[in-house]
Amino acid sequence: MVKARAGKSSLGCLFTLLIVSAAVYFGLNLGQAYWNFYQYEDAMKQELKFNSIRPDSLILAHLWVQADSLGLPEDAKDISIDRDPQTRTIKISADYAEQIELPLTVRTFLFHPHAEDTY
Repeated sequence: MVKARAGKSSLGCLFTLLIVSAAVYFGLNLGQAYWNFYQYEDAMKQELKFNSIRPDSLILAHLWVQADSLGLPEDAKDISIDRDPQTRTIKISADYAEQIELPLTVRTFLFHPHAEDTY
């Protein structure tokens, strides 16, 4: 004899799938923004590691191209390069904001990529 199923487990599974898919959807947006931030900061570190003796204009040009390729906002291209000849250090930094869609709201996240090295 076969017992009839109530169907409650199927509904619970669908609800769980809905929650998981919503978390993945919104998590991807946030994850992509942070992934771009880390790639941009890594590009700054690479510029310092291999090109710290180059003029600032070349370093800026390379970082502008990187910001474009990552699809960062325009204020990410407002980069400051500070050289201190006494301590022989160079610092690169930028500040930008990105709006990310979250459940029921859109939040603005501030990012501050920076790099520092000696030459």
